[in-house]
Amino acid sequence: MASVFSLPSSSFLCPLKTKRFRTKFQSLHSSPKPFLINSLQLKELDPNIPEPVQTFWKWLCDEGVVSAKTPVKPEIVPEGLGLVAKRDIAKGETVLEVPRRFWINPDAVADTEIGNVCTGLKPWISVALFLLREKWRDDSKWKYYMAVLPESTDSTIYWSEEELSEIQGTQLLSTTLSVKDYVQNEFQKVEEEIKGIFSLSNQNLILVPFADLTNHNARVTTEDHAHEVRGPAGLFSWDLLFSLRSPLKLKAGDQFFIQYDLNKSNADMALDYGFIEPSTSARDAFTLTLEISESDDFYEDKLDIAESNGLGETAYFDIKLGQSLPPFLIPYLRLVALSGTDAFLLESIFRNAVWGHLELPVSRANEELICNVVRDACKSALSAYHTTIEEDEKLMEEGNLSSRLQIAVGIRAGEKKVLQQIDDIFRERELELDELEYYQERRLKDLGLVGARGYHILGAKIKTSADLMICLV
Repeated sequence: MASVFSLPSSSFLCPLKTKRFRTKFQSLHSSPKPFLINSLQLKELDPNIPEPVQTFWKWLCDEGVVSAKTPVKPEIVPEGLGLVAKRDIAKGETVLEVPRRFWINPDAVADTEIGNVCTGLKPWISVALFLLREKWRDDSKWKYYMAVLPESTDSTIYWSEEELSEIQGTQLLSTTLSVKDYVQNEFQKVEEEIKGIFSLSNQNLILVPFADLTNHNARVTTEDHAHEVRGPAGLFSWDLLFSLRSPLKLKAGDQFFIQYDLNKSNADMALDYGFIEPSTSARDAFTLTLEISESDDFYEDKLDIAESNGLGETAYFDIKLGQSLPPFLIPYLRLVALSGTDAFLLESIFRNAVWGHLELPVSRANEELICNVVRDACKSALSAYHTTIEEDEKLMEEGNLSSRLQIAVGIRAGEKKVLQQIDDIFRERELELDELEYYQERRLKDLGLVGARGYHILGAKIKTSADLMICLV
């Protein structure tokens, strides 16, 4: 069963070229439907499905969200709970449509009795508070939906200290701890500001009952299955509908899948959803964080150049296994490392052309420095893991891992492979230092001062020291 989705990071639940609507919160209890329809729908369900799910399905039938024409039904699947095709479904065919009055998002919260209290809060916090409040209300209109929401997932934010020790040294561990601290701090702020209001002492969120039963699968390689459309939302009413179309051709009995997010790394997937794609190498990633130090003698000039090219004092580069380095990584590294006799490129006369110069080797000293620093940083990061790549691969081959341990092993193995890849790239670069063409040689060629065979006018190495900080978080 899918979890809460973040609007900025997933096209699954983002507003799709529609205006924002603010309407009065409509009652979820419409006129009763003939019980015969519900009986027919319930007959289709596997008797092994938990009673709360059957009750939730009946509620969807009563509200007209599900009908005899609905081509999917809930079933127990390897992922836990999912939607399975009742008949063959064509690629692109609409599978479900959920009227706006069933969406739980900041707009819906704003139109409830706690709306005024939530004004000014972060969108995800207002939704979270709404869910907490509804969970403890016996007369909640959402009680059937609340009953099928999981208490927790395998997201790393729910892991014990012992389980977190399995991702020691990974970026995922530091991210998880930061997220937990952030949520705790936000909760404490809210508790102080609106104490007594509640029965309990990626940034926009939206929950869509029924739609969030849909699971993710790597076989789905597009994100264009979610749409907002206008259509019938009752006997005599029309409304905005959340519509999901099948990205795959399905046969009766096949599970209906979507793609949660093509751009998330395995670490992102583990944190947000509680699973990874161990067989998808492109999901294995490591974020290299570069920084222009404030103590750098040329801090202001370097920052100006970085900002002129869409970067800043700190720059984050996601490096994926089996893929080339991000195009701005090397120029930014060269910029941060500029010092000594190379610093003339920071003069204002070069400002409009300096980035073009940084896209090519500046000097042997500059190029050697970035290679040394990156390689040292990779070695330092690799030493923080308590297992080797070979040990992790052996564990995965042996199998019999719990779901969380499988995530941990997959994450740490993936990060180490990416770090090894980065180290290999810069090791190869070090071996080519004497063969590279640097700025001064290129300039002399432009001026026609170098012969046909070419020569280096700078025979001695230039020793430089730069404030180059690589943070491996």
